[in-house]
Order: sequence, then structure tokens, then C-alpha cells
Amino acid sequence: MAIDREKATLALDGPVSRVRLVSPARARALEKLGVRTVRDLVTHFPRSYIDLSQVETCATARIGEMCTIRGTVHEIKLKKPRYNLKLVEIALVDETGILMVTAFRQPWLMDQIKAGDGVAVSGKVTFDYGYKRMTNPFIEVIGEGEGPALAGSVVPVHPATEKLTAAWVRRIVANGLEEVEGAFDPLPLGLRLRYRLMSRSAALRAIHFPTTMAEAAEARRRLVYEELLYLELFLMQEGAERAAGAAPCEHVTDGERVGAFAGALPFALTGEQERARDDILEAMAAPAVMNHMLLGDVGTGKTVVAGFALAAAADSGCQALLLAPTEVLARQHAEGLGSLLEAAGVRSALLTGSTAAAERAQITEAFAAGDIDVLIGTHALLSDDVRPVRLSLAIIDEQQRFGVDQRAKLLAKGEAPDALYLTATPIPRTLALALYGNLTLSYIKHRPHDAVPRITRVLPKERQGEAFDGARAALARGEQVYVVCPLVGKGAEERDAKAAGRAGAADAAGEEYHPAVAIEDADDFDDDVTAATKEAEILRSTTFADYTVELLHGGMGTEAKRAVMERFRTGEAQVLVATTVIEVGVDVPNATVMIVQDADRFGLAQLHQLRGRVGRGTKAAEVYLVSASHREESLARLAAMETTDDGFELAAFDLSLRREGDILGNRQHGASGLKLVNIMRDGAVIEAAHGDAQALLDVDPLLQEPDHRAMAREVRLAFAGEGIVGG
Repeated sequence: MAIDREKATLALDGPVSRVRLVSPARARALEKLGVRTVRDLVTHFPRSYIDLSQVETCATARIGEMCTIRGTVHEIKLKKPRYNLKLVEIALVDETGILMVTAFRQPWLMDQIKAGDGVAVSGKVTFDYGYKRMTNPFIEVIGEGEGPALAGSVVPVHPATEKLTAAWVRRIVANGLEEVEGAFDPLPLGLRLRYRLMSRSAALRAIHFPTTMAEAAEARRRLVYEELLYLELFLMQEGAERAAGAAPCEHVTDGERVGAFAGALPFALTGEQERARDDILEAMAAPAVMNHMLLGDVGTGKTVVAGFALAAAADSGCQALLLAPTEVLARQHAEGLGSLLEAAGVRSALLTGSTAAAERAQITEAFAAGDIDVLIGTHALLSDDVRPVRLSLAIIDEQQRFGVDQRAKLLAKGEAPDALYLTATPIPRTLALALYGNLTLSYIKHRPHDAVPRITRVLPKERQGEAFDGARAALARGEQVYVVCPLVGKGAEERDAKAAGRAGAADAAGEEYHPAVAIEDADDFDDDVTAATKEAEILRSTTFADYTVELLHGGMGTEAKRAVMERFRTGEAQVLVATTVIEVGVDVPNATVMIVQDADRFGLAQLHQLRGRVGRGTKAAEVYLVSASHREESLARLAAMETTDDGFELAAFDLSLRREGDILGNRQHGASGLKLVNIMRDGAVIEAAHGDAQALLDVDPLLQEPDHRAMAREVRLAFAGEGIVGG
């Protein structure tokens, strides 16, 4: 038996071609689904289930509700309502009546389904043109001879391809499970008993072929916990590696400069700011490397809190680097934070890509000599000529805008510097733990208590005149205005093509498509200079003809950007037409109105970042989100912007709209190891896995104990080659 268990365990990492019924052609089809090994196959989980124990008839199915109906195909037709759109229409009958099923962009169903087939469909029932209908439901042919795969009353619906149907995937998965039956369970017995978890073999069998939906839920609970535990172990071990063998600085956190910095502030910290400051200073004083993330909504004062950390580094006789993603933001830090540091006796300087060669040489020499305590800058800080004497603190602002290698290069400039990451991207705690489990976290969720009110309104395109009326009223009061243009040119064509592909894939899968997923990171694409330029020209000659209108976009040179921003900052220009280049770091207290054109093209997080550019002074602010969209989902997203100014609430709402696979995103570390996790639903499991991982590593940092070796191997296999924040 031991030999069989070992053989089954080793089979997990064998090629999928060893599984019965996997021909070379099917192996190629499986590879398109990301399935190359037996492990990939048995973790190719169903995307849904058809519960045949809860079947409605055509007569009893209630309009407006989700249900499953089983019947016989009376007729199936391929229709082409327009040249670029194909749909399949199926007339499904049972003993009580008829249901019309419409499947958009799935012409291959004509090859898979024929009249007389038994079919189960699961979806939302509507009523139109005299018939009950389902549009893009889950469709499964319930045929004969599928053997044990369909022994129960629950039919799994696996992700499939045109050349490999869900029915074939079911058969192949069933054969794959036979290959690994009885494999060793890597989870320690103590954890399985504590949470009453199934064995892994039982969970894999039950999630693919459950006899009841309750059994599927129990299987998923086991496998979700396993995924999350491995992720947390990976993140924590990688974070510990950075400090291995190094001698971290135990910072002085109650020194003269920290006190002077507090005294230089023209305002009192809020309770949240004080707690975040104390968290950071406590971690800096500890005899271990700090890996800390400060998550603060737009305008909550993260930079001021970070200033205490910079002062503590100077009090400790060390140096610090503050890395910002844009020159605009770096200069803002140098002006605002730099003046406070100077008042506290902390010597600081600014280094960017546009710093003149002679000035650059002077700054880098002074920093290398220890004559500068804090160096603020952009990517220029990563250059080899930036050589600190003793770097004890590295702060990375808007850390998600930097790659793993860039963050690592900055940290490598010291022996074991404390790392502080700042982000204004609102991330709920559960998502933060899943993404950044190797970091300790502090939150600042509210703007200072004296923050001015900011009202957001959503307007249809035909009423955008109301937005411009509001802007002109603000200009008449001597205030300033932003007009933000969407990306609708070459870069957006690429984005829209990707969005169309995702929409098509969602249609084919019978899923609802959410555009928020596709355009969340619109700034990943080229700035559309043409659209912004045209908008600026129109506004100059019409709506804002009596005012100075400036244009700012990503295609401009550094000096040109700086000149435009300076004219806007000083009030020489009253209106700034811009792309999302203003999303981070632009601080003009006199700007009180923002108009975002085609707001439905942006994700909620990005819209929230954008509106954070107004209401930064003492005057009330207005944000107008203009949209020509009539999509119910898009309008619901924008409506959320009207009802809350809390970025974390918006983030939770945005996550609730997404399909599970889109929550972490393929660009993020660890995403490839998570197939079942739903951040909104699995919050308690994330918390438990985070705590359990920490407890395991406290007693066995390298997972070398006999009970932990199999788990250590699973962690390596799940996240081989992944990068992390702080890694």
C-alpha cells in the first residue's frame, strides 16, 4: 500500500498524456486550458454545477429566477442576425412545455448538440416573445455511457474548448483522479483535525464529482484553505529570506528629530494616523527587518506618517530613500515633506531623471559622503551612482507601480534596510493578506476630520452641460477645474480588443461579463494624445473661451509636463485637460471641480484615485462622471461612486462584481497558485491561513520537520518562480 501511495503521489507531476483517453490531439487541447500535468488536470476545477436534484420544469420555472431545467432538444438552429454575430437557438421541451435557449457566439454547439439529445440548462429565466427563455445558460448534454463521472445528481461543468467538450473533460478528469487516488496528504494532521477538513484525495474527488452540493462545498473549503495556507507560507518565507544573515538597524524612534518633526506639523494627527505612525516606529525599533505596508485612502495623509519614519532613520545615524513613481509626485514630496524634514533638522535632496548632470553629481557625492539624510526621487534612485553610506530605510510610494526587480534593487542598496510601502489603492484586509501576506499592515481609511465635502454626480452624455455649468461657476469663483479624457485611441483599441475577447469568453462560458475587470488598469495602455488634444481645443474655443486651458498627457516630455503643472499650480492656467497622468500625486488645493468623460471606461479604483485630486484644500469639491453607456452593470458601478466616498467600500463593491479568477489578476505574484479563492467569500479562511502559516514558521521556519516536508514541497511547486513585494 505504501508503494501505491508513493506512486500516486509521484503521478501528480507526470505528464497529462499518461492519463487514459488523453491522445496527442487531446493533450494539445488540454494545454490550451493550461493543463500539462496530472496535477494540472485534477486541479482543473469545475466552474459551476448543474444540480439535477433541484430541477424545475418548463412550467414551474419562475421568471426572473435562476434554475435548472432538464429536457429534450426539439430543434436547434444557427442564426446570423448580423454579419459579425452568430447565435444558436435551441427549443428545449419537457412534459410541461417549451423553453427557448439562446447561446450567443457559440456556433460549435451545432456540432455538439442535435435534435433528440437530453440536455440540462441552468440560468436565469426570462419571458419574451411569448416564450420562457434563457440567454447564455450553462448547457450540458446528459448522455449515456459517461460511467462513474455522472453517478450522482450533480453534474460538474468544467472549463472546456471547442475541440474538447465539457463532457470529454469530465471523462479525462475522472481518469486522472484514478491515477492519483491515495496520494499522500501534505497538510499536517493537526490542521485537518482542527478544521475538520477532508483528505486531499477525497476533496479532489468530491469537488469534481460531488453527490450533493453540500459535499462540493466541503471539498472546496478544504482546497481553498490549502491554497491559501501555501500562499501565506510562500510569502512569509520569501519575506524572511531578505533579512537572512543580515544585521538590521534597531532604530531610535523617540529621538530629537522625530520630536522636532512632530512639532513642525501645522496640524494634529488623526487617531488613525497616530496608530499607523506607532505601528511603523515600533517595527523600526524592533531587532528585525521591517516589511510594512501603509494603506491609506486618497488624501488621508500617508506621506506625513512616513515622514516620522524618515526622521527616525536620521536620529539613528542612518540614511533613507523615498522612491516615487512620477517626477510630479517626487517633486511634491520634496517640497511638502522636504520642508518639514528641514524644520526637523533632517537633510534631504531631490534626484530625478531631469536633474542636471552637475547637480546630480553633487547630490550623489553628498549622499555617498553621508551629508544627506534622505534622498527623494524617481527611478533615478535605482542608478548605480546612488550609493548610501548606511541605508536603514527604503520607502516606496505607490508601490504597485514598480516591478519586483525595481523594488529589490532599491532594497539592495543597504544591508538589510527596513521597507515601508505606501499605497493609495484601497485594498480590503483580506485581499491585502492574500497579496501581501509577508508584510505587516496599517490602514488609514478616513481623510482628516476637517476635510472638505466632496460630491460626486453621474450624468448621462446628453446632460454633460450640467457638469460644464458647475465648472464655469467654480471658475467664476476663482477656482480651478480638471477635465479627464478617457483612452479611446490606439491604446484603447488594444484594450477594447482584449475586453471583447473577455466578453466573448464570458458568453461562451455562460457567464456575466463585467467591464470593470477589463479596464481596471487603463493606464497600462498608451495615453491617447489625440483625444485629449481635441478636447482641449474644443474647450478653449467654446466652453472655457474666457479662461486659460492647459493640456497634460503622458506623451509630453518631463520639462513640458512640469511647466504645465506649474502654471496650473500657480493659477496661471485655470483649466487642465488631462489623461490619467494626473491620477497620482497632483496636489492643487484650489482645484474644486473634476469632469471625467466616458467614466464607464475606468475602473472604480481609478475613478476614486482621480477624484482625490479635488477637495484637497478648504473649498468644497464636485466631481462629474459623464457616461454614454446604457449597460446596467456600468451604471451600477458608477452609481456606487455617488453613494460613498470611502475607497475601501468601493474596492469591496468592485471585487463583488468580479469573477473569481479576475480578483488577484495574472500580473500579481501567487495568482497562478490560486484557483478557487474568492476574496469576498473566503475572508475568514484567509485570516485563519495567515495565522496558521505564521504559527508554523515560528516553530519551523524552513518547514524541515517530518510532518512539514511534504507541505514545503507543495509550496515550492505551487509558486516556483513567483516574485513578491519586498522580495
